[in-house]
Amino acid sequence: MAATTKPIMLYTAGTPNGRKVSVFLEELKAAYGLEYEFKKLDFSKNEQKEEWFLKINPNGRIPAIVDRARGDVPVFETGPILLYLQRLYDAEGRFGFGQKGAAEGEEASEVLQWMFWANAGLGPMMGQAGHFKNAAPEKIEYAINRYVEETKRLLGVLEIRLKDHEYLVGGKYTIADLNAYTWASAHKFIGVESLDAFPGVKRWLDAIAARDAVKAGYAVP
Repeated sequence: MAATTKPIMLYTAGTPNGRKVSVFLEELKAAYGLEYEFKKLDFSKNEQKEEWFLKINPNGRIPAIVDRARGDVPVFETGPILLYLQRLYDAEGRFGFGQKGAAEGEEASEVLQWMFWANAGLGPMMGQAGHFKNAAPEKIEYAINRYVEETKRLLGVLEIRLKDHEYLVGGKYTIADLNAYTWASAHKFIGVESLDAFPGVKRWLDAIAARDAVKAGYAVP
């Protein structure tokens, strides 16, 4: 019997951005039985810059997916991937909101707002903080302080929202949460050891970390 090709092919690595997609695919697998497979790209060999991968993602970054079930559609960038998967594979709207009424339309807009906020702010600032603190060839204190302090400010924005909300939008766990989680949970990597100043964020992180699909998604790459 011929091997069955799984609908989604994920190209990834063990980074906060890569884990956003592996976590969501695990959530969809648990909820609906969606099957996928993955390939971990080897950065040491610059695989993400090879011609075959640039046809999938011209930007040469992970993650990216190919939707084999819909004619090998390629999708790159974490935000578009999560939105694509949620729209097409979350049939019951467990991880997002539709446009059926005014309330759902407002909540769908809020999901986008928090996703764009994280992808334009939290992720890039934490990424730069991590680079200058852990990977730069020389320590530049101004750069480290600038990005670490901006990260703390952004964690404060999350705290404002989460101090009286269980999740970011609509009282339920959505792609807005997992999109921000993978970066926020890496706070120790940039030197923010304690979340005492952000108790709402800590509660939210702990709740998401306890999900089976999150644990499975982190084990993927």
